[in-house]
Amino acid sequence: MIILGIETSCDDTGIALVECDSPSPRLWRAKQKCRILSNIISSQIKIHAPFGGVVPNLAARAHLKNIEPCLKQALKQAEKVKIDLIAVTKGPGLAPSLLIGVNFAKALAYQWQKPIIDINHIEGHIYANWLNNPKIEFPVLCLVVSGGHTQLILMKDHGKYQLLGETRDDAAGEAFDKVAKLLGLGYPGGPILSQKALKGDSSAFDLPRPMIHNKDYDFSFSGLKTAVLYKVRQNEVGPQNTEPFQHVNNMAASFQQAVIDVLIYKTIRAAKQYKPKTIILSGGVAANSELRKQMEEKINNLGIKFQMPDIKLCTDNGAMIAAVAAYKKKPVLKRNQLHLSANANLKLVA
Repeated sequence: MIILGIETSCDDTGIALVECDSPSPRLWRAKQKCRILSNIISSQIKIHAPFGGVVPNLAARAHLKNIEPCLKQALKQAEKVKIDLIAVTKGPGLAPSLLIGVNFAKALAYQWQKPIIDINHIEGHIYANWLNNPKIEFPVLCLVVSGGHTQLILMKDHGKYQLLGETRDDAAGEAFDKVAKLLGLGYPGGPILSQKALKGDSSAFDLPRPMIHNKDYDFSFSGLKTAVLYKVRQNEVGPQNTEPFQHVNNMAASFQQAVIDVLIYKTIRAAKQYKPKTIILSGGVAANSELRKQMEEKINNLGIKFQMPDIKLCTDNGAMIAAVAAYKKKPVLKRNQLHLSANANLKLVA
């Protein structure tokens, strides 16, 4: 079965073709083997950089411009294939961006007379792990860390989720971007801050670890961001300082370590309580090299299997959306679901 995955939840246009075991979209196998035939991503960094963040209407216009060329490139790269199923991100995300992808998918479904299935964006990040390793054992503890979400999810089987905790304010990725802006590092801030952190001393600044010892599994990074702001003002950390570079590097490293400490501590505590067979890391922040290294080391010490996606599959892409569709139990898929609509506030767990 060949699945076309379409992802336009934010500012990356993602189109991918993924081949999986099931010979038909109406059949389902618990352990699929999926092979990426093509995975095209069109970035909008240059468009949004002058504004220091994603502008929804500009993002939608760029999606509209890029989505058809991305499809043509994906089809060309995959060579001659017959598409069996179209999978598209329904939400959550930016409403204008989501609408472009959903309407494009509906048009293709109508033109090609192919079934279409809507996918939750968070579920896509989780299933990026199955593109690496289809033999992941349940129950699975999922740490989802992205620009818009920070969640701990217990996954008892395919499609069966229990939300253990989530951020009460800023997501980890959002906090990375905001702190990078405070330090004058530009956009997108998260990857730049992580690079600066490699050259810094993570113990240079004493920063809080918000909610780390709370009994629940919720997160909060707004207070950490504010603590950085006060330190920046107090120590004149930033481009205005006469010797800014090492100060910035040290603050980047200190902030990054504070976030990592909270993420790892809560994940390990959840693992001890719920006893999963596998722990997986996913989302855009899962590309952070220090988080990947420290998380793997700590989880391995527990004797639990640890899984994370290839770095190129951590950020938004169409392959992860197609991967979810491969594992959906859909005995009957309606063709041309013209009623399908985007949902910017879509929840994975109601």
